[in-house]
Amino acid sequence: MASIIAGYQYDIFISYRQKDNKHDGWVTEFVNNLKGEIESTFKEEISVYFDINPHDGLLETHDVDESLKEKLKCLVFIPIISRTYCDPKSFAWEHEFKAFVKLASQDQYGLKVKLPNGNVASRVLPVRIHDLDLADIKLCESVLESVVRGIEFIYKEPGVNRPLHVNEDNPHDNLNHTIYRNQVNKVANAIKEVITAIEPQEQKPEAILKEAIKPVSTLRKNHKVTIFAVSMIALALIILGLFFIPKLFKSGEQVIKSIAVLPFKLLSDEPDKQYLADGMMEAITLHLSKIKDLRVMSRTSVEQYRGTTKTIHAIGSELDVEYLLEGSFQKFGDNTRLIVQLIKASEESHVWANEYNSKWSNVFSIQSDVAQKIASELMVVLTPEEIEKMAEKPTENLEAYQAYLRGRYYTGQPHFSIQDWAQALQGYQDAVDIDTTFALACSELARAHARLIFLRQDLSELRLEKANQAAAKALRLGSDQPRVHLALGYYYLYAYRDEDQALKHLEIAEKSLPNDVEILVEKAAIIVTKGRWEEYIHLLEKAQQVSPHDVSIITDLAEGYWVTRRFRNTIDVCNQAIALSPNSSWPYIFKAWGYWSWKGPCTESRDALKHIGNTHEWYLFSWWFQEIGEGDYQAAMQLMSDTSIIWGTNNKMWAIPRTMFDAFIYDYLDEQELALSNYKAAMEILEKKVSDIPNDPRYHSALGIAYAGLGKKEEAIKEGLRAEALLPISKDAMYGLGILQDLAIIYTMVGESDLAIAQLDQLLSIPSWFTPAWLGWEIRFAPLKSHPRYKELLTNHAIFE
Repeated sequence: MASIIAGYQYDIFISYRQKDNKHDGWVTEFVNNLKGEIESTFKEEISVYFDINPHDGLLETHDVDESLKEKLKCLVFIPIISRTYCDPKSFAWEHEFKAFVKLASQDQYGLKVKLPNGNVASRVLPVRIHDLDLADIKLCESVLESVVRGIEFIYKEPGVNRPLHVNEDNPHDNLNHTIYRNQVNKVANAIKEVITAIEPQEQKPEAILKEAIKPVSTLRKNHKVTIFAVSMIALALIILGLFFIPKLFKSGEQVIKSIAVLPFKLLSDEPDKQYLADGMMEAITLHLSKIKDLRVMSRTSVEQYRGTTKTIHAIGSELDVEYLLEGSFQKFGDNTRLIVQLIKASEESHVWANEYNSKWSNVFSIQSDVAQKIASELMVVLTPEEIEKMAEKPTENLEAYQAYLRGRYYTGQPHFSIQDWAQALQGYQDAVDIDTTFALACSELARAHARLIFLRQDLSELRLEKANQAAAKALRLGSDQPRVHLALGYYYLYAYRDEDQALKHLEIAEKSLPNDVEILVEKAAIIVTKGRWEEYIHLLEKAQQVSPHDVSIITDLAEGYWVTRRFRNTIDVCNQAIALSPNSSWPYIFKAWGYWSWKGPCTESRDALKHIGNTHEWYLFSWWFQEIGEGDYQAAMQLMSDTSIIWGTNNKMWAIPRTMFDAFIYDYLDEQELALSNYKAAMEILEKKVSDIPNDPRYHSALGIAYAGLGKKEEAIKEGLRAEALLPISKDAMYGLGILQDLAIIYTMVGESDLAIAQLDQLLSIPSWFTPAWLGWEIRFAPLKSHPRYKELLTNHAIFE
């Protein structure tokens, strides 16, 4: 069967070495699966050339059958890249791979084609079944004249490097976390992109015929007109040049170069050492961010490209940067190996590359050298101060530095977990214990302790004292270090919600870190505690311009839009974040909550919540309210039916026992005996918590609700007001909202309807998630619907969006 495009023998050519197929038939199985996937991807019949018995060595005569040369006239060439494929002695390498590259480079479409989205893709689509040696990678790149990328079918465990199979015995042990069926689908989609890009380039026969028979008389007739027109255009260009060229030379504005450092790979099969590769990447990124005339993408912006199959051109286009740095790192004993490649994204061409084989003791000088070499290659002139900053060492003790990197690795994990945070704390504590003068480690230790306070994981005096001691030591040892001040800004925010002190340290850090997007993000986090939501949104929008693909920034922006009741914007930015990171939970959560405030629980919010894993801290809470809002009380109770669970929700906003969720439903359905027994069970849990941790407002407000359900009016109001005193809205404009909501619920339950209405009026008047739509489905406020002022309240705060 011929190609779908005239002049080509096949659409796809599969090239491989026989030794990669003869033992377990991996290539044959892959081709069969690919054919099936192609059938469901293309409307047309796609032809695939696959020789079940290929040559595996060079022919002695070096005479290649003419029929093979014809078969190489294909649209897409798929080499199965193994540890043996990149071999100049193999037939597949010399007479298929190299031959196709030469043939395609000279045909009408070229080796690389422009995709409809503007990206560029190669017609060579490597399928990699092994991690390759550096020599093999360079050999491939020398032929392709670009970076080797493709779809990986590699199963990795410590000490394991083999092809991925359809049915793996232990798929969860695969360090690459790839699924065979998904990888096959990626290959089919990549093929479709290339073929779709090629098809529109065909010129219709009638257009060619029309061009060929254009009358000679017409050409002659228009000849004088053409000469006149060209002369006038030339004159106009000369005049424009006289006026504007001098201005171009006088312009003092300098074009800012841009770069992203992609996640470094680990050269060895030791996943427990990934933190070292990440540490090298982060250090080089930080050095580059010290250069005023260089725009550097944040680490969180590039994290999504860890293990990506996207082309360099596509990544550069998505991040809106000119250059990308790829790297691989390995530490073995006291020796290290670092391989870095600076690539111009638009051309996928190497600008500079180097391999550093050195001692671990030289790690800081290597980090500085890489950053300075990049600046040199990009023709960015470094000031003496910038060079001096790059030469600074965070510590003289390499054991302490390694412990610090472990802390940074666990701090940088995408979702907070107490296990990861314990590892981070231990890393920083080890670093400080090893080097008692390590200022940066002290500041990060203070920040880590303070975050546990902020997230209400530990409100003990001991935790605060540890944070204070680490912060004081960091300031004493590193008052001249910008990243110390950056960490201390977070410390003051997390431990004390002290906006003034936090901003003071941030301003000091900003002077030495002019292009660090984290400064903008931290500023936003600080000022929002005081209710400055418009400034919060402005800073995050500015941060997004600097780092447009940072999902955490976009997600924070979604929260800002949601609380300021810009629901269309909320949904839009959530969709942006989801497109960038489909596995992140928070964009789906804010999307669902945005719909709750805008329209109430609906099909759209339900669809969003389907993407939340059942281990997420907001899973039960979100699904319970979704079911309640849609009137399915039985489904809501089923969610809380696991009696081994104590808390229905326990996060930094609320701490509500599981039994209290059941009590809410029984109360609403007027099943008072069941409601009372569940309120009592919740009360017993919460009284103990209030006794153990008296300064946590969440337990006081939840206990107040339990008391209200049991008819203990005075005790209920007392607990609600105590919670408000511990965390007033003036102290935290976001987390104070939850306390105000609970006080409104208490007033409603104990019959103080006027106070409840006044509380809701406040919540509807300030930035919050409260809207008339929200009140319409929230069963805990149902008793207020008969109040004379209730309808007036909804009318006064109606939202027209």
